[in-house]
Amino acid sequence: MWLKPEEVLLKNALKLWVLERSNQYFVLQRRRGYGEEGGGGLAGLLVGTLDAVLDSTSKVAPFRILHQTPDSQVYWSIACGASREEITEHWDWLENNVMNTLSVFDSNEDITSFVQGKIRGLIAEEGKGSFVKEEDPEKFREGLMKFERCFGLPEQEKLVTYYSCSYWKGRVPCQGWLYLSTNFLSFYSFLLGAEIKLIISWDEISKLEKTSNVILTESIHVCSRGEDHYFSMFLHINETFLLMEQLANYAVRRLFDKETFENDLVLHDPLQITKRGLESRAHSEQFSAFFRLPKEETLKEVHECFLWVPFTHYNTHGKMCISENYICFASQDGSLCSVIIPLREVIAVDKADPANRGVSISTKGKRAFRFTEVKDFEQLVTKLQIKCNATSNPQHIISTEVATSSASDSPKDFDELSSKTGQRDNSKTVSTEALMTVYHPQDAENLDSKMLKEKMKEQSWNILFVERGHGVSMFRTKKTRDLVVRGIPEALRGELWLLFSGAVNDMASNPGYYPELVEKSLGTCTLATDEIERDLRRSLPEHPAFQSDTGISALRRVLTAYAYRNPQIGYCQAMNILTSVLLLYAKEEEAFWLLVAVCERMLPDYFNRRIIGALVDQAVFEELIRVHLPQLTDHMTDMTFFSSVSLSWFLTLFISVLPIESAVNVVDCFFYDGIKAILQLGLAVLEYNMEKLLTCKDDAEAVTVLNRFFDSVTNKDSPLPPAVQQGTSLSDTKSDHPKVDITDLIRELSLFYGFIPKRKDSLINFLFILFQLRVVSQDVKFSPSDLDELYDLFKKEHFLSCYWNVNSPVLRHHDASLPYLEQYRIDCQQFRVLCHLLSPWSHCANRDSLALWTFRLMDESSDGLINFKQFAYTMYNGSFTDKLKFLFKLHIPPAFTEVESLSPSKGGDLSKEELIHFSQLILVCSLFFSFSFCQIGKGKVDIQAYLKQWQDELLKKEENIRDLPRMNQSQFIQFSKTLYNLFHGDPEEELLYRAIAVVTSLLLKMEEVGRRLQGPMSPVKSPVAITEVSAESLQKGPEEGSSKQTEGGRAQSLKGNHEWSFAFEQILASLLNEPAFVRFFEKPQEIKAKIESAKNLQLKARTRV
Repeated sequence: MWLKPEEVLLKNALKLWVLERSNQYFVLQRRRGYGEEGGGGLAGLLVGTLDAVLDSTSKVAPFRILHQTPDSQVYWSIACGASREEITEHWDWLENNVMNTLSVFDSNEDITSFVQGKIRGLIAEEGKGSFVKEEDPEKFREGLMKFERCFGLPEQEKLVTYYSCSYWKGRVPCQGWLYLSTNFLSFYSFLLGAEIKLIISWDEISKLEKTSNVILTESIHVCSRGEDHYFSMFLHINETFLLMEQLANYAVRRLFDKETFENDLVLHDPLQITKRGLESRAHSEQFSAFFRLPKEETLKEVHECFLWVPFTHYNTHGKMCISENYICFASQDGSLCSVIIPLREVIAVDKADPANRGVSISTKGKRAFRFTEVKDFEQLVTKLQIKCNATSNPQHIISTEVATSSASDSPKDFDELSSKTGQRDNSKTVSTEALMTVYHPQDAENLDSKMLKEKMKEQSWNILFVERGHGVSMFRTKKTRDLVVRGIPEALRGELWLLFSGAVNDMASNPGYYPELVEKSLGTCTLATDEIERDLRRSLPEHPAFQSDTGISALRRVLTAYAYRNPQIGYCQAMNILTSVLLLYAKEEEAFWLLVAVCERMLPDYFNRRIIGALVDQAVFEELIRVHLPQLTDHMTDMTFFSSVSLSWFLTLFISVLPIESAVNVVDCFFYDGIKAILQLGLAVLEYNMEKLLTCKDDAEAVTVLNRFFDSVTNKDSPLPPAVQQGTSLSDTKSDHPKVDITDLIRELSLFYGFIPKRKDSLINFLFILFQLRVVSQDVKFSPSDLDELYDLFKKEHFLSCYWNVNSPVLRHHDASLPYLEQYRIDCQQFRVLCHLLSPWSHCANRDSLALWTFRLMDESSDGLINFKQFAYTMYNGSFTDKLKFLFKLHIPPAFTEVESLSPSKGGDLSKEELIHFSQLILVCSLFFSFSFCQIGKGKVDIQAYLKQWQDELLKKEENIRDLPRMNQSQFIQFSKTLYNLFHGDPEEELLYRAIAVVTSLLLKMEEVGRRLQGPMSPVKSPVAITEVSAESLQKGPEEGSSKQTEGGRAQSLKGNHEWSFAFEQILASLLNEPAFVRFFEKPQEIKAKIESAKNLQLKARTRV
C-alpha cells in the first residue's frame, strides 16, 4: 500500500528493521522477527508487542519501502506491505517506472519532490474508487491494512473505525485494538508472543451494555453465544458504545426488516457506512424519538445555550437542536423542561441582547423564546431567517401578529382549519367529531361531584396553558407530567394525545392526506379488509358508539386507510381495539394520525405479521421482573408465563384487560412517556399481587388472580355514565376483592419504577426463536442446543453470501412474512458449502452429487431455495432404516438426476455454474416425499394457532416405506457407486466392499427370478452382464469397479432395458443380513465436533468460494 510520504529517522529505526534490498534511491526493509524461525528471539517478541500496542506508520506492516536522499540521515516512508509479494510488487514498479526518470534531476531536493508528488498521485488515483471517507484518510488506510492482515476477512468487508482498548481475559487485561466493521466486531492483541484474535458477528450478539465494577471503572460488555467479553480503557467510551449499538442495530434490521433495509440507501450499500455517518444517524434517531418528531427529520445543528423560562423567571441550561423543520430545546439541569418549535409556526428570528449572544424566536401564538449564550449566534440567526423566510422588520412582525391574533393558540384549531380545507368534498365521508362528544355530551347545568372534579382538572390544565403556552410550542415540564399522571380531562384528551404523541406534526405536514386516502381505499378488497370487516363489531362492543353505524363506519375508514397506507403492516389484531379508543376522544382524521404515530414510531414492529417489537419488549419486561421482583422469579418455574400473559397488555396498552374508564388513564401516560409507562404498570401489577401469585400452584390460578385484580381496578373520578363504565357492572359480584383506583396505582408506579429509562432499540429477542427450535428438535432428532448451533451456521451462510455483495440476489431470499426459521433461504451453492462442513458423508468422492441430490429432494417448491427446517432434515442422524431410506430417496426422482462434470480432471467436483444448472432441472413428476410445514406468508399471523400447528405436526404418522417408488437399473447402479464411495477409508472397508458385492448379486438374481416367474413372454434381457460387472468390481476395487459399472449400465441402457427395478423393502432386507452394513450406518455421528469444526472453517470456506 502506498503511503503519504513521512520523514523517518533511520538511525533510531535500525534496531527494529532488517535490510532486504536497496538501490541508490530506495530501501526495502523487513520488520525484525517477522518470517524468522522462533519469531526472532526476544527482540522479535518485543517488536511484535510494540506493533500490537502502539499505532504509527512504521508499526503497521512487516515490510516497508523508504525513499533515501544521498548523504542524508532523513528517509521518507512511501509504501508498506502485509506480505512479501505485495511489497515486491511495489518495489518492481518503482524500479521499472521511477528509477530511470530520477537520473535526469540535478539536485536531491528535486528528486525528493518528484518522488513525493508521484506517490501522492498514486494514492489519489487509488482513492477515486476507494470507500475510505474518513476525517484522517491516511491513518485510516493504515488501520485498514492492519485489519485485513490480522483477520483475513474478504477485502469487501468494510472497516468503519477502530479503537485502542483492553480486552479482559479472566483477570488479566490485554492491550490491543478493537475493530468495528459492517458485519463483525474484531479484536487483536499480541503481547510477548501471546496472540489474541477475536471475531464476533454482530448478529450473534445477545447483550451489549456499558458496565462498571470495582476493577473496571467503565467497560463495554458483549455477550455472544453465551460467552461474556469485556472491553475497557477507551479514550471515548460513549462514542465507541454508540457506534457498536448502531452497527448491531444495523445487523438486526437486515435480519428483521427487509423492506426498510432495501429502501435505505446507506444500509443497502455497506460501502457507504462510515463512522461519521453512523454517529450522525444515531443522533438523528435519538433526536426524533425524544421529541416525537417524524422519522424523516435529520439533526443538523446542536448548540449549548440557556433558555429564558418566563413562569419561573430564570434561565435553564440545555441544548438547542435544529433540524430541517423544527427547533427543539431540552434542559440538562434537572428541570425537565423541553420545547418544540415548528418552523411553520415561526414568524420572526432576531438577535436579542448581543452582549449575551441572544437569539429571539417569535411564533404565531404571540410567544417569544429567548436563547442566550449561543455560540456563533449571528450566523445562527441568519440561517434561521433563511429557513423561516422571516426578517427582523418590526412592521412585518406587527402585521403578522394582527393577522394571526384572531386564531387560537392551540394547534388544534390550526390543524382543524387545514383539515377542513383539505377535505373539500369529503366532509360527508369523514367524521369531524369525536365519538365521545356525540354519545356523551357534558351537561354544563347539572354538575355532580364527578363532573365538578372534572372541571377542576380542566381548570388546572387551563392555568398550565396560560403559564406555559398552549399547543405544539408549549413548555413541557415536571408539572405537565404530574397533571398527566392525575388523568387528562375528557374534553382535552384527544388534543393532548395528538400533541404528546407528535401526531400533530404529521397532521399539519400532510393537509388533506387522510380524506384522499379514504377515497382511494374505500371499496378495495384485500385480505386486510376482510379481517377488518370480521373484527369491526368486536371492538368495544359494549360501548354505544360501536353499536351504531356511525362508530363502525369511522372505525372501518381509519383501519382501511391505514392498511392502504402501510401494506407491510396492513391490519393486525389489537389495532381495532386501540383505534376504537382513539376514535372516542379524537376526531377521525386525528385518530388516523394517532394510529400512525403508535404503529410507526412509538411501538415499531408491534403490529406486523410477527409482532417482533412486542416480543422484544416482553423480553425486556422479563429481565425487569428478574431484577426487581426476584421472589416472583424464584417461584415461577417458567418465565414464559409472563410473556403469554403480558402480550395483550403490550399490544392493546392494557385496554383489553382494564375497564375502559381506567384504561384511558394508562393511554394518557403512554402518549407522554411511551412504552416506559406500560413496563412500569406491568411491574406495579405484579408487585401488587405478589403475595397471591406466590401461593399459586399453576399458571391457570395465577391468570385468575390477575384477571380478578384487573376487574377490581376503578376510576372513581371518571365522569362517564354508569352504562359505559365497565368497572361498575362488576362492583357487586367482586365486592370481596378490594378496589384499586387507577390514579393511585399510576402515581405509585411513578414513584417506585420511575427509574426505568425510555426504551432503546433492543438487539434480538431469542424467546420465540428458541421455542421454535425446541419444537423442530423433536422432529429431526437433534438436541435443542445442537439445533441452535446448526441454525446459527445456516443463518450465517445466508448472510456471508450477501455481506460483501451490494446487489446480492441472496437479499431476495429473505421473506420477513414467514416464521423466523423459514425466513432465510439458501441456494444450492450455499447448501454445498454447508454440506461439505457438516454432512457425515462429506468425505465421499461424489459429495457434490450427493449435495445436489439432497438439495433437489428438499427443494419442494422447485424454486432453487430451501429454508432451515428443510435443511435440518439433510443432517439426519436417525436409525439405520432412516439413514438408508434417506440415501435411497437421493437416488430416485425428484432428487436424482444424471450428473457429469464438464471438466473430467475435477473428478466428482462440480463448478458453481454446473451445480446451479443441475439444481434447477425440474422433473415433471409428482413429489412423493414432502414435509407439511405451515406456510404463513400472507396476512395476519395468529401465533398460538401457528405453534399449535407445529405441535400437531409432531404427531404425524411415519412415512410408509411401501409408498416409496421403485429404483430402476441406472439409479441402482449409481446407488451402488455411492455406497462404494461412502465406505472408502472406513476401517472395515474390505469387508464392506465384499458385503455390497454379495447384496448386489443377490438382488439382481432375485429380480431375474421374479421376472421369469412373472411371465416367459416378457421381452426382458438377462441381467448376467450386470452381475458380472458387480462381481468384477469387487475384485478390482471401488474405483475401477465403478467405471465398469457405469459402462455396463450404459450398455444395458443402449439395449433399451429399463424394466429392471428394486423396491426399498428388498434393498433393506438384503442389507440387514450384512452385519458390516448395519454397524456402518448405526455408528453415532459426532455432530458437536462437526459443528465446532464448521464454525472455525465456515468463513474460510466462504472466502475461498
